[in-house]
Amino acid sequence: MVQIKQEFIDEMVAHAKADLPNECCGILAGPDGQVMKAFQMANVEASPFRFAMDPGELGRVDSEAGDNDWELLAIYHSHTGSEAYPSDTDVRIAGGTAGLLPDVRYVLVSLMDMDNPSVRIFQISDGTVTEEPLEVA
Repeated sequence: MVQIKQEFIDEMVAHAKADLPNECCGILAGPDGQVMKAFQMANVEASPFRFAMDPGELGRVDSEAGDNDWELLAIYHSHTGSEAYPSDTDVRIAGGTAGLLPDVRYVLVSLMDMDNPSVRIFQISDGTVTEEPLEVA
């Protein structure tokens, strides 16, 4: 289970709004399932429908996390006009990520209702999407 402080939820929502009209993306990292930092990443796709992280930027995040003995706990990204639920594309991307980060979770931020953004967390394994309780620490 991943524990996320309210400040990081607020940070992800702010990042999602700042990157409109495109999807935002980032990494949540910390020890023992507790998020200690949200790494805002550039969406190199610059698209409102998909995201991709720069491999060099991802390498720097992985290095900083390793220096702090943190795990990469979750990949987050926004949906600009749809619900906070993994799309078919998200599930395919997760399949490609599974070999590198088998225990990573996926956090989705929906801006479908700008006044009430939705944040949800999922495990995606072998094409199966399982929602987990969002534990705000």
